Amino acid sequence: MEKTRDISKNAQERFSARETGKLYIRTFRLLWRHYPKYLLSTAFCKGSQTASPYITLYFSARFLDELAGARRPEMLTRWVILLLAVSALFSLLALILYRWEKVEEHSFNMLHTKEIYGKKLLEIDFEKMDDPATLDLLNQIEQSNDHMGNGMNTYIIHLEQLFRAIFQIGGGILLSYSLFTRPVAEQYQGSIGLKLGMIGAAAVILLTVLFRPFFSRRERADILAYSEHGKAANRHYWQYGVGLYDKTESALDMRIYRQDIYGDEELKVFSINEIERREMLFLRIQGFCRAGDAVLSHMMTGFIYLYVCLKAWFGAFGVGSVTQYVGAVNSIANGAAAVLNVVEEAKTNAFFLQRIFQFLEIPNEMYRGSLTVEKRNDRDYEVEFQDVGFCYPNASEYALRHVNMKFKVGKRLAVVGQNGSGKTTFIKLLCRLYDPTEGKILLNGIDIRKYDYQEYLSVFSVVFQDFRLLSLGLGQNVAAGAGYDAGLVRDCLEKAGLSEWLRKRPAGLETKLYKDLYSEEGVEISGGEEQKIAIARSMYRNAPFVILDEPTAALDPVSEYEIYTRFNDIITDCTAIYISHRLSSCRFCDEIAVFHQGSVIEQGTHQALLKKGGKYSELWNAQAQYYI
Repeated sequence: MEKTRDISKNAQERFSARETGKLYIRTFRLLWRHYPKYLLSTAFCKGSQTASPYITLYFSARFLDELAGARRPEMLTRWVILLLAVSALFSLLALILYRWEKVEEHSFNMLHTKEIYGKKLLEIDFEKMDDPATLDLLNQIEQSNDHMGNGMNTYIIHLEQLFRAIFQIGGGILLSYSLFTRPVAEQYQGSIGLKLGMIGAAAVILLTVLFRPFFSRRERADILAYSEHGKAANRHYWQYGVGLYDKTESALDMRIYRQDIYGDEELKVFSINEIERREMLFLRIQGFCRAGDAVLSHMMTGFIYLYVCLKAWFGAFGVGSVTQYVGAVNSIANGAAAVLNVVEEAKTNAFFLQRIFQFLEIPNEMYRGSLTVEKRNDRDYEVEFQDVGFCYPNASEYALRHVNMKFKVGKRLAVVGQNGSGKTTFIKLLCRLYDPTEGKILLNGIDIRKYDYQEYLSVFSVVFQDFRLLSLGLGQNVAAGAGYDAGLVRDCLEKAGLSEWLRKRPAGLETKLYKDLYSEEGVEISGGEEQKIAIARSMYRNAPFVILDEPTAALDPVSEYEIYTRFNDIITDCTAIYISHRLSSCRFCDEIAVFHQGSVIEQGTHQALLKKGGKYSELWNAQAQYYI
């Protein structure tokens, strides 16, 4: 992977043309792999848009030549008919291509983040995805793209500009070729004025082609220097300008503590600073660069007119061809300048593309396995932890150490302990989101690392503490898919305690959750209802291992008791693992494992652990005093 450069430290440093070319080719291949239709539609559409003016230019020259010459009505009529026919056909083709491009562009804008970044997040090791450095890198990519379009958006713009420039140059060459091959009248051949005009035009064209990218480079460098501040301003805008008001969960705090007041003040400071920086940027750099570009452009047009008019004066062609040749040569020069301009801008945008590939090239180090997980009708599975230890990446202390545990189908295991004792880490290892640093975990006597990764995950059904439901139909959420067994979904909802709630919904299983996507038909649900739906989803999966990580935290004690009682009766042939801070919910479990400072210090039934008088007894009594 190429060496990463620090943009914020040296905004003037740019990639070389070779490095930039490699990154741009890699990006093209990436987009071609995911969106070939978008690239093709863009190329054809820009081609039709660029070629359209040449049709008018060519036919205008023919009209003028005829009007300045023989003025034959039949020829003028022929040119008019040809112009109308070609223009009509070309306009229809251009409209079809434009519609095609817009359809593909919409698809790209809507899905490229999911297709490229989202899939990568799902494919990489959970350890890498859980790493703050990975999320920070992705955040930088998104912020650069959202704030000033740096990265993928700028690449798309450059690609469109290159397509236009290539067609500009090609069309200009076709229309201007005869300018240089048509001889002048014999008496004017070798004219010094004609030679000086040609040299002057060539010199100014060369200056324009070379200096336009220079102006662009200077302007782009200052924009890049500003972009790091701009990202911070953009974050403040979304935090205080939008995010402060559009989040339902913050509405109460805003009213009680008037967070809008100091939020507005914070936003004003950044807004004023950003406006001042933008004004200085425009006055100091952009004004100078754009003025210089305009001067060169007018000089170039003037010298081209001089040379073309001299050749017309000396009898090389008619007056009508002057407009054709001037427009064609201008197109070649502007196209060449556009190509060089893209190259210069690309050297800056390469920084941001490098970030994208730095993210996409994060390697997977976890062994995925190949063994098939045995599908047992008797669901007789056994999991064993053998002296398992785990240390998070970049951490100095172990989160788990010397964990030895065995549990079989049909057992109820409660995992308890104070915050930071290792409970959630234990679940992550069991589900193989992480691999142990020490020891091994066995499924039916085989190291779980040898099983096919996706097949192993299918053995578990989990309700995480921070679970998520989607703004979709109720049935789709329970089944975690578009197609579902309606009877089974209703059965799972009833077992989760939502049968009465479901009966009150006219749309039944098609009830849309939340109002963010379905403002009229969507329903907002409480935290307790969300947890019950998540529990119903875990039942629908019908996996041999069910893990509930604080599944009743948002429920009242009565609802919690109902859930645990029902769940205990429902999953008779499953192994259930509960993580809970409410020790009262552990009483019905067959066994309780007490975690403390990364180790299992006690293990046994509720009554046995109370009699022991150890850590579990201490935690139990600490909670029980509030219920007596």
